[in-house]
Amino acid sequence: MIHNKVGVLIFVLLIILFTTGCKNSNNNEQTYAHTNALINETSPYLLKHAHNPVDWQPWSETAFEEAKTQNKLVLISIGYSSCHWCTVMEEESFSNDTVAKLMNANFINIKVDREERPDVDQVYMTALQLMTGSGGWPLNMILLPNGEPLYGGTYHTKEEWLHTLKNIDSLYNDNPERALEYAGEVTNRIKELNNYSTTHETSGVVLRDSIKKQVLDWQENWDFKYGGNTGSQKFMLPPSLNFLMDFAILNNDQKTLNYLETTLDNIALRGVYDHLDGGFFRYSTDKRWQIPHYEKMLYDNAQLVSLYAKAYKIYKKPVYKSRIVETITFLNRDMKNAAGVYQAALDADLDGEEGAYYTFSGEELSEAIKTERTLFDSYYNIKDQKQGANDEYHLFKNQTDSLFALVNQISSDKLEDLKKNWNKNLQELRVKRPFPVRDDKIIVSWNALTIEALGDAFVATGNQTYLNQAEATYAELWKNSWKNQSLIHSYKPNSKTVQGFLDDYAFLASASLKLYSITGTEKYLNNAKQLTTKTITDFKVEDSPLFKYNSQDNLISPIITTNDGVMPSANAVLAKNLFLISNITYEDNLMHKAKAMILSMSSNIATSPSSFAQWQELQLNLTYPFYDVAIAGSSGGQIAKDLQGFNLPNTLILFTNKESSIPVFEGRWIADKTYIYICEQRSCKFPVQTASEALKLITY
Repeated sequence: MIHNKVGVLIFVLLIILFTTGCKNSNNNEQTYAHTNALINETSPYLLKHAHNPVDWQPWSETAFEEAKTQNKLVLISIGYSSCHWCTVMEEESFSNDTVAKLMNANFINIKVDREERPDVDQVYMTALQLMTGSGGWPLNMILLPNGEPLYGGTYHTKEEWLHTLKNIDSLYNDNPERALEYAGEVTNRIKELNNYSTTHETSGVVLRDSIKKQVLDWQENWDFKYGGNTGSQKFMLPPSLNFLMDFAILNNDQKTLNYLETTLDNIALRGVYDHLDGGFFRYSTDKRWQIPHYEKMLYDNAQLVSLYAKAYKIYKKPVYKSRIVETITFLNRDMKNAAGVYQAALDADLDGEEGAYYTFSGEELSEAIKTERTLFDSYYNIKDQKQGANDEYHLFKNQTDSLFALVNQISSDKLEDLKKNWNKNLQELRVKRPFPVRDDKIIVSWNALTIEALGDAFVATGNQTYLNQAEATYAELWKNSWKNQSLIHSYKPNSKTVQGFLDDYAFLASASLKLYSITGTEKYLNNAKQLTTKTITDFKVEDSPLFKYNSQDNLISPIITTNDGVMPSANAVLAKNLFLISNITYEDNLMHKAKAMILSMSSNIATSPSSFAQWQELQLNLTYPFYDVAIAGSSGGQIAKDLQGFNLPNTLILFTNKESSIPVFEGRWIADKTYIYICEQRSCKFPVQTASEALKLITY
């Protein structure tokens, strides 16, 4: 923690900081009294601020040099296009001439899109959490000219913002030595938090009992009634649910399976899912998953497709398959561009009102629903919603369609006809509204998650279209993001590009391995190896088995991210990639790297298991039997497809339809025959020829 003597200087001057929301408004001005340097950017978030009276600049070394020359503090404000409170602060403060005058006179002002520069966001979010114990967006930081943080906060009202700016500016001018000392101490603490030297490694192996204890400790925070974690807000957290499904199957843990089913049911049925147009909203603002925060993010929807694909193989619930199909339909209709890659996000706000595109007034419902209105109200829980002044209703369900039909004594066919009629009428109301603002950036890591999702959907449903889409998206993404033997992070027409980050490399390598396992096409394996080799070289940290987030050391501290958020830890995904490639190519050095990475994280995982689910997935792979299933022969593709249709945790299924020099297939090709080799740590059982025989040999 930062020393108390440091806190006294700053925090007596600082107002109480407020927590955040998320989302951006469709606020198109007709005339512009002001234009700043952001007008030359392509990010929708930055362009939204291009006509503020604030003299915003994009992130650059030039801006910091200007601050040093003029001896001014640097003010950076970080957000993203679908951030609600970013929009509110833009309208209240950054569009205000009085506020702008103060900011322009005393600060060098920089706007950052966190989705374009996640490295900048991460380093200063760490600073904010050190200073205040919490974080969020907009992330507003005041820095010394050298980039070291002096003050951090999130949303402020205009009055609070003016008060803060004056206090911090006075502090810096009246006592610059103390300001430098404080900022230096914060920076040193950031560096300490990102120091994962070899001295932090543990020796030995992780035991099954340790993993079980981690899950048992985790259960204390589970909401067994509504699913998810306890708390007043709920995020879906696919990495956690994905790990828990595998853990439950490997341990025959019915309690965890029941909890997961409750969670998956409520996410699929209640208000965090868009029952008219498909796709999942960002998170629930209540513990019952009823009222969402209405932005739609590509990374959420991609991971949830993968999650429900796995869940469908386990539970065989039709509603899970429906969510896969409907969500992909939504992604293809509303998020995919003409080139076949996927855009970043849809705004939650419409004309300054959150959720206005997705909710309906009582009057609108009366106009649209003429058939079986009472049944409609029950189906979508209209009467159960408390209404304020806006009289807006959100659609959510409590029951599957089959149960609702049974309870209400109608046939499933009649309910389906009614639902189509209701939804058609409501969709006709929606299409008359302006469509939510779309953030059209193509982010490599998020598209990689989507490619995996399409592959998982193919495996779970057998729909060949999904695999075709996955391969087409992959080809387009690779063509535009792999430049001069390096990845870029994101792109759009005329955009500036930055070098790819660790999650871009790790996630795209993971997607490559997914497509290789499904198609048997060797170029995907070669790409995965190329990406991984590049990662090991460019993101290496001295004296640590882990890898830094940014290949370039151009911030106040390297950042090493290890915990999961709504997306899995890039370090953990990289470790899993190393493990899988080693199993395919028999490169033992890659396995040693993967094991060193997971061992360095053992104490962190044990202390906070819910934060490190992706690492725990690798713990399962290393602790329980892990099977390499190598299928060689002309029927290999079909057998692999059959086996992959089952939920088989701790199993890597690969096939080749031709003689191959890849080590996992070496010496296993026999003309006119197809054999399945079930191997554990390269020790193989007697080969068999059918999927049913192979399934009998995969035991845990």
